[in-house]
Amino acid sequence: MTATRSWRSDAVADWEERGLYRNLLGHRIFTMDVAAAGAEEHEPLLVLHGFPTSSFDFRLILPALAADRRVLLLDMLGYGLSAKPDIGYTMNLQADLVEAFVAETGLTRFALLSHDMGDTVGGELLARQAEGSWPVDISRRLLSNGSIYIEMARLSTGQELLLSLPDAILAEGTGADGAATKAGLAATLSPDSHLDEAELDAAWELISHQGGARLLPRTIRYIEERRRSQARYTGAIESHPSPLAVVWGADDPIALLAMTARLRQARPDAAVTVLDRVGHFPMLESPRRFADAVLAGLGTGH
Repeated sequence: MTATRSWRSDAVADWEERGLYRNLLGHRIFTMDVAAAGAEEHEPLLVLHGFPTSSFDFRLILPALAADRRVLLLDMLGYGLSAKPDIGYTMNLQADLVEAFVAETGLTRFALLSHDMGDTVGGELLARQAEGSWPVDISRRLLSNGSIYIEMARLSTGQELLLSLPDAILAEGTGADGAATKAGLAATLSPDSHLDEAELDAAWELISHQGGARLLPRTIRYIEERRRSQARYTGAIESHPSPLAVVWGADDPIALLAMTARLRQARPDAAVTVLDRVGHFPMLESPRRFADAVLAGLGTGH
């Protein structure tokens, strides 16, 4: 596609050019369907991003993921390059859009990789599949840093502030600014991380696209939904029969490492890999180590 480079950085514009906008359930959703670079030796992989970022988080590890498998990504509604309507955002809606995307691609069997809020959307999808309302085969799954046990999370000051606001779009000219948002994201990284400032710039670029910064009090409501429906979301993560792997940045100040120990109590068969000197965004802070751990967790490490 032809990107509008007048407002986009080269990295974001190049990412956009690789994707495809689809009309899913009446919404313009940015998607990416990446063919295997070589022989397709493994089942496809569906990737679900977190709050408040987008599929762009995974661009550094995408070549490794797609070396010998098809990889599907999307920006969920309200995020990244996808539409950002002034509506209520729910996990059911995001899961419906993922289902619609998967249906358009024709996939019926795939693995699942999720991060942060994507763990919650993934939990809803796992619950639907286990109940028989989503007729697909989720062959295996890997989750990474997300507040799967919300009572154990240490929400940031910024998150608490957003949750204290009404579930409504902020007035024009108000809301988070770039410096504050980038500082908030940086605070979730490991003290040992040396993330390029350009990554934070790109994250803000995508958050603020189409007025997305004004929608943060709406999109963050997934945390309230997780509190209400944790038994469903995390229950499905714990009980779904497919093999489970976990890759976790040890220095995450919000989704604490102790969550992995609790998950292991429910799923002692889960393969847990802890990345030291890595915080909430392992795919950005240590992309090579994260990619290696993900491939090993999916049973496809080299």
